[in-house]
Amino acid sequence: MSKLLQLHDFSALGTTSFDEMRKSAAQSGCSSKGGVGKTGCGSAAGPSDLPPEVWEKVKNHPCYSEQAHHHFARMHVAVAPACNIQCNYCNRKYDCANESRPGVVSEKLTPEQAARKVVAVASTIPQMTVLGIAGPGDALANPAKTFKTFELVTETAPDIKLCLSTNGLMLPDYVEQIAAMKVDHVTITINMVDPEVGAKIYPWIFYNHRRYTGVEASKILSERQLLGLEMLVARGILVKVNSVMIPGINDEHLIEVNKAVKSRGAFLHNIMPLISEAEHGTAFGLSGQRGPTAQELKALQDACEGEMNMMRHCRQCRADAVGLLGEDRSAEFTTEKVMAMDVEYDLAARQAYQAKVEAERDAIAVAKQRELEKLADETATIKIQVAIATKGGGVINEHFGHAHEFQIYEVSTAGAKFVGHRRVDLYCEGGYASETGIEPILKALNDCTAVLVAKIGMCPKDSLAGAGIEAVETYAFEYIEQSVIAYFKEYLERVGKSEIRHVARGDATIRQGAFTEV
Repeated sequence: MSKLLQLHDFSALGTTSFDEMRKSAAQSGCSSKGGVGKTGCGSAAGPSDLPPEVWEKVKNHPCYSEQAHHHFARMHVAVAPACNIQCNYCNRKYDCANESRPGVVSEKLTPEQAARKVVAVASTIPQMTVLGIAGPGDALANPAKTFKTFELVTETAPDIKLCLSTNGLMLPDYVEQIAAMKVDHVTITINMVDPEVGAKIYPWIFYNHRRYTGVEASKILSERQLLGLEMLVARGILVKVNSVMIPGINDEHLIEVNKAVKSRGAFLHNIMPLISEAEHGTAFGLSGQRGPTAQELKALQDACEGEMNMMRHCRQCRADAVGLLGEDRSAEFTTEKVMAMDVEYDLAARQAYQAKVEAERDAIAVAKQRELEKLADETATIKIQVAIATKGGGVINEHFGHAHEFQIYEVSTAGAKFVGHRRVDLYCEGGYASETGIEPILKALNDCTAVLVAKIGMCPKDSLAGAGIEAVETYAFEYIEQSVIAYFKEYLERVGKSEIRHVARGDATIRQGAFTEV
């Protein structure tokens, strides 16, 4: 490209508090003191980075492995409607098709209905490897339904991994049963280890037939969460800790949460942005509590990233989600449709399909390493972020106008690292640009230097260029990480030849609305 590409200068936003977070993390080591969480490779860890028994548990779990989430699917079944705590960021809905966030489902299921649905989905989507129970309330506030569902699924689909999510209040009481049922993955939502902070997040808990409020409630909750975490780790169960980042309430405090869960052996820490649109009806949404910006979230995640795995690919799924992370095929598997299906569970066919997926993953890893070797002599300290339009499979295979989200990679001479995703409204609807236009997408990708797509029209391409974002079709249908590294090498060459100038990008917005197309 001989023409000088003038990139806009948006000074990166940041605050002293997040600089202090990074410093604190560096000084403390922000690292695990043992247990299965002790690995420095983040959620992208591969077989050479983990003990064999741990790799077997995570290699095809899309939530516990960043690599796996490009290839393998999960499903949630809505058998747990009741909850024993109230969170200011939660409003459960049991008959809602057009919101995509935790605590929301289209229909509640019995364990028997759930088990049939699991078999139907697994027969239709052979890369579906994980069943999770994540609400719409709390899995362990509905223990009979949760464990009955697991029992029925194990009888008919023994190859599917079992996973549950909980607020942790009742966790210590059920650890033995969880272990006995061979549930190898448990997620605990831990938003604080200081009850004073917790009192701003949790209005009440219901424990031992009594309602507690304020600091007393948060003290009980925190003690039970940390005890449950320790008990799970002692039994070799992998624990993911979810934390909701709430600016001004627990954002800086999550550094302490990170230290606490790492010291107790958590495998993975997932710091998620608050979803706070008023239309969802949550207390925080109605009070005007904002969520974090993209760079605020990344700064906190970076501060907490040390020897502990950090999850950055969470999609904050519905409690009845089906499919790859970032897609939802639950509408294909309503109770009415499932009951009409002629389902035959073919384990051999599923295993054969998954073997092909593993072969593809190996090819992706080889291609990435080959491209990375071309950067061996580069000494530049430049880092950029690149957005990717993909339907999954680790490939750049989505048209810009058809993308519901963009995956974000940070790339430097050290390689490419997945750092997040940005949900967007479709730019193209029925062959025409959407009513909202491209502005929301520009805001979502404002911290990116380029967007790699399978195809893009001239109008959005020009709009992106006007915002300093280069739209690139060169790598259509190529592997993502290989392509990101190749683009970065070319970018450095153009900077070196003064064809373009490297300019720091600004902050970006995280879409706070959680609505989907009906």
